[in-house]
Amino acid sequence: MPMQLMSSTAGKRKEIYKYLAPWPLYSMNWSVRPDKRFRLALGSFIEEYNNKVQIISLDEDTSEFSAKSTFDHPYPTTKIMWIPDSKGIYPDLLATSGDYLRVWRAGEPDTRLECVLNNNKNSDFCAPLTSFDWNEVDPNLVGTSSIDTTCTIWGLETGQPHGRVHVAGHVKTQLIAHDKEVYDIAFSRAGGGRDMFASVGADGSVRMFDLRHLEHSTIIYEDPTHTALLRLAWNKQDPNYLATVAMDSCEVIILDVRVPCTPVARLSNHRACVNGIAWAPHSSCHICTAGDDHQALIWDIQQMPRAIEDPILAYTAAEGEVNQIQWGATQPDWIAICYNKACEILRV
Repeated sequence: MPMQLMSSTAGKRKEIYKYLAPWPLYSMNWSVRPDKRFRLALGSFIEEYNNKVQIISLDEDTSEFSAKSTFDHPYPTTKIMWIPDSKGIYPDLLATSGDYLRVWRAGEPDTRLECVLNNNKNSDFCAPLTSFDWNEVDPNLVGTSSIDTTCTIWGLETGQPHGRVHVAGHVKTQLIAHDKEVYDIAFSRAGGGRDMFASVGADGSVRMFDLRHLEHSTIIYEDPTHTALLRLAWNKQDPNYLATVAMDSCEVIILDVRVPCTPVARLSNHRACVNGIAWAPHSSCHICTAGDDHQALIWDIQQMPRAIEDPILAYTAAEGEVNQIQWGATQPDWIAICYNKACEILRV
């Protein structure tokens, strides 16, 4: 049986902090900067044009979250990411995907739009972006995935002429990645961490690309029933492993790129569809998953290829379908989840 994560107080330390937003939440991401420990960005899910992004921060003295900046966003954000800048040397940027990729400079209270990246310059039609990833080794690289079957790799320039930050972007490459819509993209840490990325999509395949050899791609996995694959996440410590989840599926599939097309593990304790997956930032054998069954589960996969029967930790107190889970890159003791209008961070 997995250990239950309780909301008890160990000594004076709280184990769970909760923030209630004014609207239902979908996207969420931990800030990476060392000087902004408990800071997250949240994206609203309102089924209309006018949506919001909010930056919240935990005051460790009062144990309360508060909103530091709130700004308008067209349509719900499909993903939010802070610049992967663990040393704090770049401008304090975050990016959002939706109709386009937007890069913002965080401020309190005013967050400013720095640039809108759109590679459909010659048409009024816009193919919405399903996801994106910001390269950890080279923060000047961002990859986006779109319903138009393509992935685009953007080059960002963050100059500081005359003392103010100026962010611009250009298309480095755009490629047809799948036969149908592309739903997620993620850079791999293999081979130096700059050039390899994978994508998943409505054709049910996981494909791997190398920016140095774009004339071909490698199919790592194909869903046997060609069900769409929605999410993709690389192991943060061992670049051989990645996780994916199919649409309306209760299980997470773990893949090893050295053994294509055959899952090395299936994590199948969720009782409703899985919505999110996040690998531990500091360990190669831990992954967390979240789903419509109101659960967040943490798994230890080190006994692969033997079957992984049960998670090692289960958080079952979420009061709604958990649609987002993130493991803090600079906060490995904390996992964040979103359900309904709530964002919670849980000590693990």
